[in-house]
Amino acid sequence: MTAKRVAGAAEHRWEFKARFRRRAFGWKSQPPIQRIKQAVSEIKRAARHDPALGAEGAVLFLERLSPALEQVDSSSGAIGTAVNHAIEALVPIIAKAPSDPKVRDAWLERLWEAHAADAMPYIESLADHWGELCGSKGAASEWADRLLGITRDALSHDQKVRGYFHGAAACLSALYFAERYPELLDVLKDEAFWPHKRWAVKALGAMGKTTEAIRLAESSRGPRTGDADIDALCEEMLLSRGLIEEAYTRYGLRANRGGTYLASFRAVARKYPHKPPEQILADLVATTPGEEGRWFTAAKDLGLYTTAIELVRTSPCDPKTLARAARDHMTTQPAFAVEAGHAALDWISQGFGYEVTGADVSMAYASMMQAAEALGTVPQTKERVRKLAQDRPGFVADVLRHEIQLQP
Repeated sequence: MTAKRVAGAAEHRWEFKARFRRRAFGWKSQPPIQRIKQAVSEIKRAARHDPALGAEGAVLFLERLSPALEQVDSSSGAIGTAVNHAIEALVPIIAKAPSDPKVRDAWLERLWEAHAADAMPYIESLADHWGELCGSKGAASEWADRLLGITRDALSHDQKVRGYFHGAAACLSALYFAERYPELLDVLKDEAFWPHKRWAVKALGAMGKTTEAIRLAESSRGPRTGDADIDALCEEMLLSRGLIEEAYTRYGLRANRGGTYLASFRAVARKYPHKPPEQILADLVATTPGEEGRWFTAAKDLGLYTTAIELVRTSPCDPKTLARAARDHMTTQPAFAVEAGHAALDWISQGFGYEVTGADVSMAYASMMQAAEALGTVPQTKERVRKLAQDRPGFVADVLRHEIQLQP
């Protein structure tokens, strides 16, 4: 097939093109991660002014991505995560771009060839978006017809014909976006592999059979199934039906886990803005027994200073985080600063914290005392510190005794 391209695409000079050549990168993952981010930004800028050109750039980038990364060390998972984020960002650009059907057909053919040649694989998840990439129900249906036969064999219960097919997920995605739900369910009637089975759950949900869909998803839980994906899928179905309270209670707290405890709180709060922040925080804290102190920053940022201190009295929090909190709030929230500083000293003296030094101890103490001065409680606060130093011998006690002697 002769690839048809968007008008002006041949003349456009993409900066990423020269950077993404076959084996362009060595084994270190950081340089290509940075280049991937730059390429996505470049494509997004182009798409804002010319959506079709942005889509052409996205296709070109995805074609060149895997060959360029052949030598990169992927053991940490960082490069794979960067690629997946890039795919999530670029798929909507391709899917929503206005285009002549022949141009879109050419895009799909190019992406199909890149996906088939993806040996590592890096762009494997592109198949999960295939129906969306087709741009229309008609095109998705055509691709479903093209892939359906071999997909049926690949997912067959008969082990003599069952086997791997790189386009199986693309077929399932195309069937879903073509709204051919009964066929999709029929193809998956014997399937146990969750990444495929999830399309049956989605199909049932799209047919309005939410209860049946959730039952199927829940029955799929197991050691080889990602609970996070099941939680997110079930939450999405319940929210789409307007069952907000049920979505929150059953899945909301688990389905929105972020990279940090604060990020988790923010994700839930964005999804459920009608919920009081205090309730969300309390519900999240209850999901992590024994780790209450890790929610300190979320409570602090909400202005729940008393709650924040209660949390770090229950379980550890990074002492450096506590010391910084004491320093940053010693004039605006002096009572909180005294307690945060004391908690920092307490947890350091118990051996918590990473690469804690005497400077961290001194900062926590100085912040405590300045806050205590604002409260008029210097003698009481100093006595608390003396008692801590007496009860917990070690380097913290040595630093504190030195600080107390220096202070008038």
